[in-house]
Amino acid sequence: MVTLEHDSLVFRFPSVHADARLAVNFRRTLRVPDDNREYPLPPGLGSFPLLHVDDYAERTPSAWSAHGGVFLPMYQAEALWIRFDRDDYPFAVKIAAGKIDAVTGGPWSPGLTAEPQDYLVTDKQPWLDGFCIAKGHVRQFVAMPLGEGFTAEEQLTGAAEHGGVQIVVYPMKAEVYEEAVAYRRMAPTIRMRMRWAVGSPVIGLAPGGLIRQKVYKDPHGISAWDLTQSSRCFVHILNSAQYRAVTGRMPPTEPLTAQAYTNAGLPWFDYYAADQAALAGSPKLASLDSVAAMGIKKGASPLTDNVPVNPGQVIRIRPDGSTVREGSF
Repeated sequence: MVTLEHDSLVFRFPSVHADARLAVNFRRTLRVPDDNREYPLPPGLGSFPLLHVDDYAERTPSAWSAHGGVFLPMYQAEALWIRFDRDDYPFAVKIAAGKIDAVTGGPWSPGLTAEPQDYLVTDKQPWLDGFCIAKGHVRQFVAMPLGEGFTAEEQLTGAAEHGGVQIVVYPMKAEVYEEAVAYRRMAPTIRMRMRWAVGSPVIGLAPGGLIRQKVYKDPHGISAWDLTQSSRCFVHILNSAQYRAVTGRMPPTEPLTAQAYTNAGLPWFDYYAADQAALAGSPKLASLDSVAAMGIKKGASPLTDNVPVNPGQVIRIRPDGSTVREGSF
């Protein structure tokens, strides 16, 4: 089952194990410059508000009601990252943007695939910032209107149909988890490896600037996951004007620029897990044009404040969670 709690999607599998709980949170962040330079992890700047589609069914696209789920507001060219809070229980999670797998670039499909690995493992992957294009690099998730050719969905399928984010979660098998818990107790120092209210287009996610981030290989093996149990949720995206018209609420303030944040001397981040192997990245996703590159092809300027920055303070985050990836301004 999945519930909406404090702007997080909470997936629970009580029939598998009492500890099987995962919270998924969508974080506001800086849009890193889209200039083909690599950048450290940008900070979290608070959660996007999440609302139930069913509560606003008369003012959102009719197709959304068929899928249900939740929605959030984003400004055009705003960025996000996705955080996984899973306590101690591991999960396999598939993330897609416009039904394009964010790890492989392939079309959305049920189940899990080991080769190529098309999912994340939450006990090794605390977050995902973008499309996995190469070993150690992702291109940031950036909001762009469907129908203009920028999104990963349009570049790979030629269609502007779905937009948003799709998530499916699989819990670890209870017996595998219990074995791991028993092992940790024996050796404490060892760890497990529409009808629119305003006439605007639907929002999808496009590849943006380059971020230094690894997507890790599954150290448990695909047999560790309970494929008979899963929970799925659609996360739709409205632009700020749509959100205000549909909900009557003000969206969050406009996002901070990377230049203003860096000039203030605030920290960026780097996640360090030297003992974990990384996936090679998707050639399909690597072949996509970033928002800036597509803008050049179209003779357009879709990004404002796309100024290169030089992050001065970079804080290293270790897997023990002793450092929080949050910024302030």
